[in-house]
Amino acid sequence: MKLNGAEILVQCLIEQEVDTVFGFPGGAVLFIYDALYKYRDKIKHYLTSHEQGASHAADGYARATGKVGVCIATSGPGATNLVTGIATAYMDSIPMVAITGNVSMGLLGRDSFQEVDIQGITMPVTKHNFIVKDVEQLADTIREAFRIAQEGRPGPVLVDIPKDISSQVVRYVPAEKVKVSPVVSMIHEADLEKAAELIHHSKKPFLYAGGGIIASNASEELLLFAEAVNAPISTSLMGIGGFPADHRLFTGMIGMHGSKTTNLAISECDLLIAVGVRFSDRATSSVAHFAPHAKVLHIDIDPAEVNKNVKSFHHIIGDAKNVLSRLTPLLKPIDRTEWDAHILGLKEKYPLMYMDVCDVMPQTIIRKIRELAGPDAIVATEVGQHQMWTAQHYGFTKPRTFLTSGGLGTMGYGLGAAIGAQVGMPDRKVFNIAGDGSFRMNLTELATAVEYNLPIIVVILNNHVLGMVRQWQDMFYDRRYSHTTIDRATDFVKLAEAFGALGLTISKQEDIEPVLKKAMSSGRTTVINCEIGQDIKVFPMVAPGKPIQDVVIESDLS
Repeated sequence: MKLNGAEILVQCLIEQEVDTVFGFPGGAVLFIYDALYKYRDKIKHYLTSHEQGASHAADGYARATGKVGVCIATSGPGATNLVTGIATAYMDSIPMVAITGNVSMGLLGRDSFQEVDIQGITMPVTKHNFIVKDVEQLADTIREAFRIAQEGRPGPVLVDIPKDISSQVVRYVPAEKVKVSPVVSMIHEADLEKAAELIHHSKKPFLYAGGGIIASNASEELLLFAEAVNAPISTSLMGIGGFPADHRLFTGMIGMHGSKTTNLAISECDLLIAVGVRFSDRATSSVAHFAPHAKVLHIDIDPAEVNKNVKSFHHIIGDAKNVLSRLTPLLKPIDRTEWDAHILGLKEKYPLMYMDVCDVMPQTIIRKIRELAGPDAIVATEVGQHQMWTAQHYGFTKPRTFLTSGGLGTMGYGLGAAIGAQVGMPDRKVFNIAGDGSFRMNLTELATAVEYNLPIIVVILNNHVLGMVRQWQDMFYDRRYSHTTIDRATDFVKLAEAFGALGLTISKQEDIEPVLKKAMSSGRTTVINCEIGQDIKVFPMVAPGKPIQDVVIESDLS
């Protein structure tokens, strides 16, 4: 059959089992939006308030569901508004296909109205990108984009389609979706046997798991592996939820705001088994002093990550799910009573705690959300102190329930991500835990949540400052609070009501439970303004550049 380029695009999306897209129309994508209208019974389009919101929604949809997120924007500023969301997905290895329109072929390179070289702009922050200059290649390009986004280490792919390409009519040949297989070709039996030998000879092993566990759906395999090794285990920020926080072997998050138990244990272990991690600077701090007594066994799907930041003693390249499922049966029970007792002692000596320094403590609110919402709720965050408090105190036990910008640290990420998560998982409770500074970045997406009747609960931990930056100014810049006080006249409750959402306030301890219960039972988009003290800090904390074992907890300061 003969179709125009826009119809071919939509047919290819249907081929790839896409039923949800997020976007914002414009002149260069009019044919695409016309096709979306024709196929509106097959694909639901969610109109966001801003293109960045569309990219974050596609990202949150992908993280929560495990599917590829799809977003669409027009040329020029529409396309550039996607870039922050694309970069966020790239840093955290999230499968996404971003589709942009561009000016017609004859206008490319002429500084035409709303023209921009989005392929060149996004080259450093995409796994791959395309500009389609021949409509005959459009279908295969879309199929290739979805394959690349999912295969191996996931990531975002951009497809730029000039307007005349979307209007040209050619013969369309349907094709079935090709299943993307995990990368297993580089998993060799000899490497698995050497890894097992390292584990058997280790007296003080420690496991460190990252976002690769969630990307490969390897949480069950990781649990079986950890119990077979019988070693303490930590996760990176991106790995949270990949291992149950209530398990006896779990020691908490690693790194700058990781638990003292974790940071001390890694500094004492003789074998560090790292699975699906990139050894981020926020996890390792001073690389020269990281795991100084340990041989490093690195398991990762991406060869480029091996020996990039931390030198490994041995490595296995492959999909984490497959590596762990093949490695676990090779392990034999080993008695490590002394190491077990030592770790237990550290956990008892350095529990994750906080001091009540004001009436409404953010950690208390976060723990109460977990108590009321249960383990299946999905929690997105913005970026800042509230993000770290959520990572530390929520106690995630299931994968794909914690959505946060780890690598790029994108303020304004959470609300869009929560929208994507709620769309993708309509039967789950979805929260966005925000700071007042981050929330202001993309608060216009409240209109999107309200329009589509999404019962997202936004919890603003409002300290009237840029909390994390202020914390650094307090600790390292002699309390020179340069431009971090944002005690503006914004009334978040009235703001929520103006958008058509429910607005609530928590201003004292006894408000916490009833307000959260009211929000959860309302069935409406809800914004809860939580008034907290401006000088509450995130602890534990490792000063920048210091070894992770030099971790400071709140009681150290007092």
